[in-house]
Amino acid sequence: MTESQAKVRVAVIDDHPVVLEGIQSWIRTDDARRVEVIAVGGSIDEVLDGPGGSCDVVLLDLNLGDGPVIDRIEGLTATGRRIVVFSQSSDPDTILKVLDAGACAYLAKHEGRDHCVETLVAVAADRPYVTPSVAGAMVTDQRPASPRLSGQEQEALRLWFQGMSKASVARRMSIQENTVKQYIDRARMKYIKAGRAAPTTFALLARAIEDGLIDSREVGEYRSFAAAPERAGRDEIDA
Repeated sequence: MTESQAKVRVAVIDDHPVVLEGIQSWIRTDDARRVEVIAVGGSIDEVLDGPGGSCDVVLLDLNLGDGPVIDRIEGLTATGRRIVVFSQSSDPDTILKVLDAGACAYLAKHEGRDHCVETLVAVAADRPYVTPSVAGAMVTDQRPASPRLSGQEQEALRLWFQGMSKASVARRMSIQENTVKQYIDRARMKYIKAGRAAPTTFALLARAIEDGLIDSREVGEYRSFAAAPERAGRDEIDA
């Protein structure tokens, strides 16, 4: 990490001290030191109204105190918070409900050691990152009402999810950048009309995987593919 690359600031919310320490331990194992934990605690309000207020990403346990906090996710994301939900559960229905509520990513505790840092870094950059538990939930999703996207809309989404900026997608498709934005916005509107709103980049990726437009196994290869025709580092996804 260079001096110009700021660390991702994370607030971790879990009411079990051993879990808080474990997460911080995982983050410290990252040789690049890309993530910095700026606040930890067992209360959403205490952490975010206090030292965690300036965080880039909130790593939030799904169950605090008396029950799940899924009802808080929509309100937090509405204020611009990037939420990564952290839970023992790998239940597909639970994962899909969390994503529908607006969470940027879902991290099962059993896969945290391998995916924690990468998930946080991706979410901070508004890049999609699909953990194994999320991939499984998307593949098994049987919900109806898939909207019909045009070929150009599908292509714009595919390239955008490969880590490319809208400007880069426009160059690849030989169209204007504003047209790329229109394609993406149209796709969002079609999902809204189908009753499957996709307000965030990750939610839109989830819809695309659920509907077979993108193979979840390819997500890890997107950045290298996108950077091939241009200088690496130019094609960061823009929400």
